[in-house]
Amino acid sequence: MRIFTLSGINRRRWHTFKANRKGYWSLMLLLTLFGLSLCAELVANDKPYVVKHGSHYYFPMMRDIPETQYGGDFQTPADYRDPAVQSMIHENGWMLWPPVRFSYDTVNYACAEPFPAPPSFDNPLGTDESGRDVFARVLYGFRLSMAFGLALAAIGSAGGILAGAYLGYKGGWTDILGQRFMEIWGGLPVTYLLIILASFTEPTFFMLLGIMLLFSWMGLVDVVRVEFLRCRNLEYVKAARALGMSEGAVMLRHILPNALVATLTFMPFILSGSITTLTSLDFLGFGLPPDSPALGELLAQGKANLHAPWIGVSAFGVLGMLLILLIFLGEAVRDAMAPLSNNRGTK
Repeated sequence: MRIFTLSGINRRRWHTFKANRKGYWSLMLLLTLFGLSLCAELVANDKPYVVKHGSHYYFPMMRDIPETQYGGDFQTPADYRDPAVQSMIHENGWMLWPPVRFSYDTVNYACAEPFPAPPSFDNPLGTDESGRDVFARVLYGFRLSMAFGLALAAIGSAGGILAGAYLGYKGGWTDILGQRFMEIWGGLPVTYLLIILASFTEPTFFMLLGIMLLFSWMGLVDVVRVEFLRCRNLEYVKAARALGMSEGAVMLRHILPNALVATLTFMPFILSGSITTLTSLDFLGFGLPPDSPALGELLAQGKANLHAPWIGVSAFGVLGMLLILLIFLGEAVRDAMAPLSNNRGTK
């Protein structure tokens, strides 16, 4: 029994998308990397997966285990990178570690080189100026950038679709006043507002997301508005209204699917713009807190430490790869959604 099937036009779009090999493999690689970053705690962590001490098994990633459980003197959570704690555990048990034994905020006090230290066996991409592992910060930073970009693009696009649909369907003075409001609202200096905010309080993830959402919704309004203006007087829309269908149902069932074609085409580019915005703010020092694993913060460290190129190269490489994958994905979606597509970009 087939639970999920594609209509004829959607099947054609999917085949056109798959025929664009750059876009298809960009999507696969992007999903793989994002899935890996979602499991970042299992790849890079300063706590082992499992600790066996005596006849007991402990899972430090699930909850904090006091040092006294292993024979120590303190009730504080055990520091598993401390040689004394490791010695107590190995005397009567063992530990199973992740591939990288550092979290994004773990300082490598055992490093023999001054910070920032070059790549080594313990730190494959070296350390930053505070002694934190660059690979771990890049991995966690990739997840943070993708999560912020996806949230900003999804919520902002939903708001833009609703606003554009309402203005385009109503038309008249509603559309005119809405356009004038957008002109005024879009002229506000977002960067200055963030600078002023940063001078009063330290922005958090959700605070920064909320401020950006106040302005990001305008990106798709014009596209959706034009589609609704075009479709609202077509014959099938008039027939639906004549049959007594409510305005909301007409907008949702008969006009919105046409507007979503253009919207989906812009989504990868909106996502890349959201990630670039966050990176720029972090680079300038007006983004997330300094201890956050942000790619922009690593780029700023690379600029300030030109004698340690591994910092800037690692952050720039990951950010550049992410944006290139999103651009290839956007081009493939654009070709797949284009009417009467001729399989452009399949080579």
